[in-house]
Amino acid sequence: MRRLLPYIFILALNSACAAKPVIVGQASWYGPGFAGRPTASGEPFRPSHRTAAHKTLPFGTVVKVTHSSTGRSVRVVINDRGPYAGNRIIDLSKRAARRIGMLDEGVATVELRVVGCRDSYNRCESAGQ
Repeated sequence: MRRLLPYIFILALNSACAAKPVIVGQASWYGPGFAGRPTASGEPFRPSHRTAAHKTLPFGTVVKVTHSSTGRSVRVVINDRGPYAGNRIIDLSKRAARRIGMLDEGVATVELRVVGCRDSYNRCESAGQ
């Protein structure tokens, strides 16, 4: 067993340091017209929270969204499904869109990187996939 410990340590270190994939695409935002309505996760939509809709990521996945033109970023929690317009990859809440400076644009090119999971959702086991 002692002979295996260095290999186990190296394997664990390698997987912890592995680069997370980056997804590049178009983001949009949705806001006041949906306030209070239930999201696909069941919780009410709150434009003042940093949340987002994604078609496949598990609810509770924490994603870092970076505006490709400005470099500004925000972390959001996936709590809804979408977007369903065009070939967009994520719909941001108004607060998240404001944070990266895309309110006026409406649609912007962004980079997505999965950075974690919100424990309260208990369903993020496959968040990195």
